[in-house]
Amino acid sequence: MSMFWTIWISVITLGSIIGCFFLLRWCLTNFAGVEEGKSMGHQFDGIEEVNNPLPKWWTILFYVTIVFGLIYLVLYPGLGSYKGLWDWKSSNQNIQSLEESRQARQDAIDSGDYVQYDVELAKAAERFDPIFEAFAKVPVEELAFDDDAVKIGRRLFLQNCAQCHGSDARGQNGGFPNLTDEDWLYGGSGAKIKETLINGRQAAMPAWLDAMGEQGIEEVVAYVLSLSGRKVDQQLADKGEARFAVCAACHGQDGKGNQALGAPNLTDNIWLYGGSKRAVTETLTYGRNGVMPSFKQTLGEDKIHVVAAYVYSLSHQPE
Repeated sequence: MSMFWTIWISVITLGSIIGCFFLLRWCLTNFAGVEEGKSMGHQFDGIEEVNNPLPKWWTILFYVTIVFGLIYLVLYPGLGSYKGLWDWKSSNQNIQSLEESRQARQDAIDSGDYVQYDVELAKAAERFDPIFEAFAKVPVEELAFDDDAVKIGRRLFLQNCAQCHGSDARGQNGGFPNLTDEDWLYGGSGAKIKETLINGRQAAMPAWLDAMGEQGIEEVVAYVLSLSGRKVDQQLADKGEARFAVCAACHGQDGKGNQALGAPNLTDNIWLYGGSKRAVTETLTYGRNGVMPSFKQTLGEDKIHVVAAYVYSLSHQPE
């Protein structure tokens, strides 16, 4: 923080405290010269004004808060770039990545700095890490039916995954899959779900406009829509079937996809980016490049194991 802002904040903060002190002194001054408890000579509607100063306990409390505020500002950071005598910090500032955060935590430990957030993280790790370590020893498919693990996994999901997949995990058009059905791009076993969370996924649906042209894309769209039982122009679909050979390398000759590549099944009428004619045309014309981030560094493998169990449980409810 620059010296200008340090001075600006200090003047306003200290000025407010000093102003409160003088305001209190002003309120305690008997400007009327009337003895305490005597009438001020004013009466309205049967109510007489009496010279009653602030109660002693109230006055003392005001003084205490003023003194407390000054002591706090000496001990803790609160006046711009001044760090306080105790060199206390709420958190490591100006962090832009997980790697920087870890390095800042280590630097604080090495230098003996007290960082409140780091202390709270350490306490949480001491308390909860053994719980996650115990959960990690149970297979995902079995852990998915442990009520406590599922509740914890749901909280972690809401904190880290709901932004894309929704709080109900049903996803949304735009490349965010529904996690409550049994349609999986890369496989829905416990191991595959963990693999997705640990490593992330990078989709690569190429654009076909240059290769096929607008007419060719229209034909392939008709054929692709027909695979899921949609009514289309059959002549276009027949021509599109021949062109589909280049798509079969990923989606298979039958269009049922390939989980090893993350190529979706085109026959089930479940669409990641929307199944309208316009949406499918956009996909073929411009391609798609969805990204599922890796959570290995964010959560760690033990927490990922619990999240995977929660996700697995969504499509494997007990009968």
